[in-house]
Amino acid sequence: MNNNPIVGVSVPRKEGRDKVTGQAQYVDDMVLPNMLYGATVRSEIPRGRIKQITFGPGIAWDEFVIVSAKDIPGKNCVALIADDQPCLAEQYINHPEEPILLLAHSDRHALPKAINAISIEYDVLPAIFTMEESERCSEIIWGSDNTFKMYVIEKGDVESVWAKADYIVEGEYRTGAQEQLYIENNGMIAVFDPGNGITVWGSLQCPYYVHKALMNLCNLPAEKVRVVQVETGGAFGGKEDYPSVIAGHAALLAIKSGRPVKIIYDRMEDMAATTKRHPSRTRHRTAVAKDGKILGGTIDFTIDGGAYTTLSPVVLSRGAIHAGGPYYWPNVRIRAKAVATNVPPHGAFRGFGAPQSLFAMERHMDRIAQAVGLSPIEVRRRNFLRPGQTTTTDQEVREPIDLGKLLDRALELSDYHCQKERFAIENQS
Repeated sequence: MNNNPIVGVSVPRKEGRDKVTGQAQYVDDMVLPNMLYGATVRSEIPRGRIKQITFGPGIAWDEFVIVSAKDIPGKNCVALIADDQPCLAEQYINHPEEPILLLAHSDRHALPKAINAISIEYDVLPAIFTMEESERCSEIIWGSDNTFKMYVIEKGDVESVWAKADYIVEGEYRTGAQEQLYIENNGMIAVFDPGNGITVWGSLQCPYYVHKALMNLCNLPAEKVRVVQVETGGAFGGKEDYPSVIAGHAALLAIKSGRPVKIIYDRMEDMAATTKRHPSRTRHRTAVAKDGKILGGTIDFTIDGGAYTTLSPVVLSRGAIHAGGPYYWPNVRIRAKAVATNVPPHGAFRGFGAPQSLFAMERHMDRIAQAVGLSPIEVRRRNFLRPGQTTTTDQEVREPIDLGKLLDRALELSDYHCQKERFAIENQS
């Protein structure tokens, strides 16, 4: 039996040597015989109906492979949790940068000029860009009420706490969209063979997501869809759900052309078109005793899902479950919802909703400390969860935990007190 400790010990990465010596092969390093290069024609408006597509003069269009929604052999959707996101827009546009057409050519440098020669005429429809606009339902852009998902978590009797409170502390906290900024942009290669089906190689995190999406899109059985994860140059959640989109695009071009097709986004396209961390708004109303202990309260947590569902229900659930932080709430009601807007869909990013709601919780603890007249550190100590208590989801803490000790360690490692003094001195003006 190996008794050597593993916690706190660095484990050599199997691919580490190849990466640091430049021998690792990423998807854009791969070249297949007779390979074409693919690109995407995207919408320039946030919401509307496609009226007409015109292929301009000066381009040898017969040299290009052109794919539209009509070329899809299966279901025109990016299969994930819901099937609401089209792989290619056929009639309606719901966000800027929405894919409409795909092009492929043997010369990758011919693609930008061809994209610029395509003009698309729209009937522009009113768009909504904020969570508040979505909630007001002045325009219905998804379902009957612009809401992808809702959760309610209730524990104890929230209505009873307000009369008992020495302080009622309220606050609203917001976070914005956040780019993962992985070093390697999204990329995919697809090969199709009528007998063997489709094979894709890509920079991705979840091969089974891609597998499911390609089965639906290409109308193929599981055994005729093969997904190969090559070296992935960073992802942080940004290559969890979105690779299903770019894999589908490469696959459609490969099916129509009968040749291998590679699609590699440049940095601009990757940042403009792919998923980001969900923007959020959290509203706290908390009943607090004079000793700084939380008696109960309400937390309303809302995230902006963008134009389609993607992973918003899962992100929302993580945010809701963690909204109360590592603190004991005898009574709490958490309402969480994901709403639709006319921006590119948001998706996975490390922490999966929890960073948004925890940011709000920790800022709110500072506000409670200020109201009660205690230090932010002391307020946290007095409210930490302890063995025998229950979380906001009513789960009993049965294992020994010492959050106060963890806080002491964090303060020590961060040199918190010195940093705070320095900050006060250097920001007096």
